[in-house]
Amino acid sequence: MTPKELAENYLDALARGDLPAVLALYRPGAIVHSPLYGPIPATEFYPELFADTGRAKLNLLGATEGAATSGGRIVTIWFQFDWTLPSGQPADFECVDVLELADDGRIAALHIIYDTVTARPAFEAEKGEGTSWRPSS
Repeated sequence: MTPKELAENYLDALARGDLPAVLALYRPGAIVHSPLYGPIPATEFYPELFADTGRAKLNLLGATEGAATSGGRIVTIWFQFDWTLPSGQPADFECVDVLELADDGRIAALHIIYDTVTARPAFEAEKGEGTSWRPSS
């Protein structure tokens, strides 16, 4: 699968809230590193994300493939995530997802990178103050 095909499949499944389709892109034991949810198994992250989503519109801006310094393959996906929480509160952001791929082409780890300056306050207003993950000092 090309980086663009992987990006399109991933973003389409994410926008539809299709848990089986998203998880089919991951190998067992894969970890998602999220600015709001922290490091969490993909099998736990996506059910939480989908429960916290009222509407999701994703617009692919670019996808590239490269080699990680560890020798593995990585795919980066740049996209606009128009995220609406269940209450209707918008928490939009522009994002880069870095996917570490396993030898079989499935995602072994995902690193989500975006500025949480607008998303975190909206998320915490919805779920409760201090409910989002923050790295320990």
